[in-house]
Amino acid sequence: MLLRWFLSIFFNAIALIAVAQLFNSFTLEGFGPALIASFILSILNVIVKPILVIFTLPITVVTLGLFLFVINAVTLMITQGLMGSTFVIDGFGTAIIASIVISIINLLLNSLIRDSTR
Repeated sequence: MLLRWFLSIFFNAIALIAVAQLFNSFTLEGFGPALIASFILSILNVIVKPILVIFTLPITVVTLGLFLFVINAVTLMITQGLMGSTFVIDGFGTAIIASIVISIINLLLNSLIRDSTR
């Protein structure tokens, strides 16, 4: 289980680097800060995200779960706020698009690992 968590942090760091390469308004200063941001993001996903999901449950149900991307963007913005100048997102719209792309990249990376372990 601990190995799976480390792999998740590593894959999330790869996804963050990929998004930083795709968008000029999403800046990350290397793989080290990406790992730190991924670690912070994983902690926020355990502590803050469930609270946000509970508070926004009605709108999440109405939007058929699409509001979860907004919650992911909020956790990304909190992460960049904690990281300082090594991780910068220029605007909430960029954070929403980045959260969608990060989710897709993580889905692909996790499916590749799942398929190779079978």
